[in-house]
Amino acid sequence: MTMQPGRLFVISAPSGAGKTTLVRRVIEARGDLKFSISFTTREPRVGERDGADYFFVSQQAFDRMRDDGAFLEHAQVFGKCYGTGRQQVHDLCAAGHDVLLEIDWQGARQVMTNDPDCLSIFILPPSMQELERRLRGRQTDSETVIARRLAEATGDMGHWREFDHVVVNDDLDRATADLLAILAGQSTTTGTDDPGTAARVTRLLAGSA
Repeated sequence: MTMQPGRLFVISAPSGAGKTTLVRRVIEARGDLKFSISFTTREPRVGERDGADYFFVSQQAFDRMRDDGAFLEHAQVFGKCYGTGRQQVHDLCAAGHDVLLEIDWQGARQVMTNDPDCLSIFILPPSMQELERRLRGRQTDSETVIARRLAEATGDMGHWREFDHVVVNDDLDRATADLLAILAGQSTTTGTDDPGTAARVTRLLAGSA
């Protein structure tokens, strides 16, 4: 019997939307999901292991991989390079595993270009007021940093129409159920081309959700 290949799912969200918590819940519910381990040129931090947390490579090796088209997406953050290996994702999907990528919208755009068969999901907070409350609730950032994160989040959220689905994280249980339904191919209410979804997101971005 021929093995059914897995699918690549790309999840993005602005800071404070609750993506990490949602993804953790989904992984607990769907233990068969696999994460793609990224390549990076930065040094390992204490406790990190090569091949488990990241593939740690030299700048020369990373540049060679990039030039050879070995990445589905890549970016430079604070002077260090990060990339998602094309072959690794292909091998996991070929083995029948669904693969989950957590990346920003710029990286997601690259993946959608390089792998048009992937399914993309954007996570939104229920309102800008709630997003600000969550960012302040972390109690780790200065007012300047919070203002910058809010401005960046506003810009990020403007890209939601580029994705296949959008999940508004206003209730954790419901958002988790929505995300699981998308992964199972059973969602009918989260598509970005759904008029009701589009209207709700438009109200949210206008600050009246």
